[in-house]
Amino acid sequence: MKNKFSPGLVSIKKEHEQRNNAEKEVIHWLSDQLGKVLLPLFKAWSKKESIEEIRLRVGQPLLLRTAYNEYFVTPAGQIGFKDNSYLVTREDLQSTLEKMTYSSLYAAEEELRQGFLTLPGGHRVGLSGETVVEDGKIRIMRNISAINIRLARQPQCEVLGLLKLLLDKNKNFLSTLLISPPRAGKTTILRLLVKQLSEGVPALGLVGQTVGVVDERSEIAGMWQGIPRFDLGCRTDVLDRCPKVLGINMLIRSMAPSVIAVDELGGAEDVSALKEAARCGVKVLATAHAGSLEELSQRRQFKELLLSQTFDRAVLLSRAQGPGTVEGVYDLLTGKEIGKEIYSLSRVSREFKV
Repeated sequence: MKNKFSPGLVSIKKEHEQRNNAEKEVIHWLSDQLGKVLLPLFKAWSKKESIEEIRLRVGQPLLLRTAYNEYFVTPAGQIGFKDNSYLVTREDLQSTLEKMTYSSLYAAEEELRQGFLTLPGGHRVGLSGETVVEDGKIRIMRNISAINIRLARQPQCEVLGLLKLLLDKNKNFLSTLLISPPRAGKTTILRLLVKQLSEGVPALGLVGQTVGVVDERSEIAGMWQGIPRFDLGCRTDVLDRCPKVLGINMLIRSMAPSVIAVDELGGAEDVSALKEAARCGVKVLATAHAGSLEELSQRRQFKELLLSQTFDRAVLLSRAQGPGTVEGVYDLLTGKEIGKEIYSLSRVSREFKV
């Protein structure tokens, strides 16, 4: 029998304030010309959808993406069509990059090598362009031709109904793997679960846990100069920009966490590090890219991970009703589906009232 659960109450006013703050923060880092184009649009933005991404490609239309739609922007700062949209120039990208790197691309070389920058406020900037490869590794990225700015927000919603399905009968957290395709909300769900685990939930009988977060790509905490942009709870320790395979062992030795949280499991080394953490008695919370459990299990290292019983629960996410749609919660020990969500994070503010 499938369990239905609610995300709880949402402060719509607070969500709108956070949306406006994020857009104002990002405007500061854009070229002057892009700022002139987008500022009037952001001031007049009346859509219920939050802007998730600002896409800049040299010689291509300025594009905004929300959970459900894409919007072209005209030179006058209005929603338009491809044929009358503002075309991003190379000067726009160069000026934007200069601002984002404080006029020192050399100082940001390590971030550029990884293909992303992190701005104050936790906003993520993805980059593409020409790479210089030496000995099989990217040495530098140059001639940047596209920028993807992902606006950082902390959704004003709860995941208590989901968390309830991730506890055993003694109210202990069960190691959980979040599975989703890109842009389906896995990092957001991870972040919300980390906070609830860290703070504890008396209503569920869950005491606060010491949580160690290995944030290899600065996406979970959104760290800026050692300060996290996102609230991950009062018992959470973050190791920023550290490879998972090194960070997991480091946190276990130095901070003695009850739970280790990581985003986007990759190669066999990541999997081995999580297995070792589980053998040390640490619960693990992680995410992986896949559209289904079957798809994930087709990769050898993940098939071994699932068979190793490192994880007790799997949560499958999709964009069926927008990012954060929980398609199902599975008991990996029995293979049975134990819960199915009825909401998505992107729809929550329109479906629940204070």
